[in-house]
Amino acid sequence: MARRGRVVNAVAGIGDAGLEQRELNAGRDHRSRLQRCVFLVFALLVSIVRADSPRAAQAKIWEEFSGEKALAHVQRLVDFGPRPPASDAIEKSRDYIDNQLRLSGWQVTRQAFTDDTPRGKVRFVNLIARFPGQGSVAPAFLLCSHYDTKTFDTIRFVGANDGGSSTGLLLELARVMGQHPDLARKIELVFFDGEEACEQFSEKDGLYGSRYFARELQDPRQFRGGLLFDMIGDRSLGITLPSDSPAEMARDIFAAAEALKLRNYFTYLGRELIDDHAPLNAIGIPTLDIIDFDYPWWHTADDTMDKISAQSLQTVGSVALYYLAEIGLKR
Repeated sequence: MARRGRVVNAVAGIGDAGLEQRELNAGRDHRSRLQRCVFLVFALLVSIVRADSPRAAQAKIWEEFSGEKALAHVQRLVDFGPRPPASDAIEKSRDYIDNQLRLSGWQVTRQAFTDDTPRGKVRFVNLIARFPGQGSVAPAFLLCSHYDTKTFDTIRFVGANDGGSSTGLLLELARVMGQHPDLARKIELVFFDGEEACEQFSEKDGLYGSRYFARELQDPRQFRGGLLFDMIGDRSLGITLPSDSPAEMARDIFAAAEALKLRNYFTYLGRELIDDHAPLNAIGIPTLDIIDFDYPWWHTADDTMDKISAQSLQTVGSVALYYLAEIGLKR
């Protein structure tokens, strides 16, 4: 009997130990489940905050710009050769621009017209792009470039900087903004034809595309402002804002450059310029001409790819995106 009791007591002891172990395991499981629940709730709250924050969605959009991608677009345009209005090369250029915009999600309209020039009637085509999406709210801001090159009879002018750099930059801006639809829907992109004068700039020669666009615009008041890019690829970059620039916009561009520690690349030219911003300002759209006019190869056969750089395009593109996301479209 004594032996049996010891066996019974031993069995009872084992049972008590097993019960204690099961209770310990249950406690651990409960704490583990509780920890998992707390983690999941925290992760859910973080995701909700991020999803509801437009600022987070657009945070540092300027860092997404690629000067190398912009330069590759310029190379493609230069490869087509001289691109004066009504040439085969400019038709190839507009097909390329159109296709690249559509690949980035933009809808493109061709604004074709014929105008009198010192060389007779010439057909021009502006390319206008908008980003589709929610509602029918019209874009509030213009981003512009010209994509033609000046007509020369004696030299081969491919306009790597003059006509090429700004167009490549605008195509890369379109790609970046296309990944941020809320920003893209506030923008209208315009690629002007016929910026260059056939002979010499005058009221009837040059700025054909921007003048026609301005005349045909039904409600200029919808646009709170615009940026025009021209000759912004110079390896030795020095953006020279014309003296007649809208003062508040100029200050804001300087502020954007300062925020990115790029202020030393931006200054005033000290005089007015005839460029595609002029017809837009004339109809009440404050438009800033972002241009590096200190370019020794302007309107020469040496305006070629070796004179421009991806870094210069990167500088201007980053400042433009910072301005749009943090300043220009928040006013």
